[in-house]
Formats: sequence, C-alpha cells, structure tokens
Amino acid sequence: MNINIKVRLHTKGNNFLQSGNFPVMNSDFKKDPDWTAAIAAYEWIQQIKIKFAASDDFRIDQVVYNEDIDITELVKRVKPIN
Repeated sequence: MNINIKVRLHTKGNNFLQSGNFPVMNSDFKKDPDWTAAIAAYEWIQQIKIKFAASDDFRIDQVVYNEDIDITELVKRVKPIN
C-alpha cells in the first residue's frame, strides 16, 4: 500500500515543504501505522538531507501522513539500524 507524506523542513536558513507517496508493507502498517509511516518518512528525510546538502541548522519542523496525522515527534525518535 502507499501513504502520502508531507514534511516541513528547515536548512540553510530556509523553510520548505516536500510531499510524496511512499510504499509501505501492508502487514507492518496494520500492526502500527504511525511507526511504519515514521520509518518511511525518516528514510525519505535522510535522502532529502543528502540531496540538498543540509547544513548544521537542519531541522524537522513537521511531518504528517495521509493529510492530517502528525508524526513529527515519532520521526525524530527513529534511529538508524547499525
């Protein structure tokens, strides 16, 4: 299944909005939709940071999925698997 994610980010003194549709595992989403969306958002934000060569002032201001479900704090708690 796909979810729509919108992120409001800040870097290099500028705020910007990005949005897109992302595939997630149906079984994972049914078990814990917010956490599954947070992981997808986190992975996408990491790609955005690389693409835009994010500066030291980079921050996540807001993350929502499926129009109105705010997962900002969850995304900030996601940690990469080492």
